[in-house]
Amino acid sequence: MANRSVLVTGGTGGLGTSVTASFVDAGWRVVVPVREGSRSAPPPADGVVRVTADLTDPDAVEWAVATAAGVAEAPLRAVVNLVGGYAAGSLVHETPVAEFDRMLAINLRPTYLVTRSALPYLVATGDAAVVCVSARAAAAPFPGAAGYVTAKAAVQAFAAAVAVEYRRSGVRCNTVAPSVIDTPANRAAQPDADHSRWVTPGEIAEVIRFLASPESAPTSGATIPVYGQA
Repeated sequence: MANRSVLVTGGTGGLGTSVTASFVDAGWRVVVPVREGSRSAPPPADGVVRVTADLTDPDAVEWAVATAAGVAEAPLRAVVNLVGGYAAGSLVHETPVAEFDRMLAINLRPTYLVTRSALPYLVATGDAAVVCVSARAAAAPFPGAAGYVTAKAAVQAFAAAVAVEYRRSGVRCNTVAPSVIDTPANRAAQPDADHSRWVTPGEIAEVIRFLASPESAPTSGATIPVYGQA
C-alpha cells in the first residue's frame, strides 16, 4: 500500500497523464481532481483516486484537498499544480479584458486555491513539496500572448513567495518552465515544426517527481527550465 499521497491537478491532460503515471510507478497514492462531465478523464487506474471538483471554486478545492489528505497511512506530501490554459493571437491593445482575466483565472487561480488549501496539511506532514508549472514564455515573451505570459509569470512569482514563507515549516516549492511540450494537440497545432526538438511529457514528469520527492530536499524557490532542445 502507498505510504504517501500526491494531489495532481490537470492529471488527465497531455502532461498530466505522464505525471500521474510517474508517481504511480514510484508507489505514490495519486489523487486527481477532474471537472464534472470531463471527457478527458480516463477510468481510475490502480493507485489513482479521481475526485470531481471545480478548481476555481474554493469550497470544491477544500473538499478535493481534504480527500487527498484523508488517508492517515498515506499522508499528503506533495501537490503538483498542472492546471492551466493557453490563448494567443492578439496584441495587448486588441485583447479584450475578459480574455486577459480568463488567462489569470485558469492558470493562476487554481494554483493559488489548491496550494492555499493544501499548505496546512503539508506543514503538518513535514518534508513536503509543491510543484507549479510556469512556461518559458514567462522569461522570454512572444507577441500576441500577453495574458498567458502574465499568468505564467504570476505562477512563478507565487511559487517563489510560497517557498520563502514556508521553507522553515518543511515545505519547499519549485516551478518547472517548459517550452513547447510534445503532445498530440501541439503537434496538430504546429504540424510543420521540428517535433524532435520539443520536450516530451515523460521527461518533464520525471523532473516534477524528483522535485516532489525527498531527494530534492535542498531545493526550494527554483524555476527549472525543461526546454528539451527547443
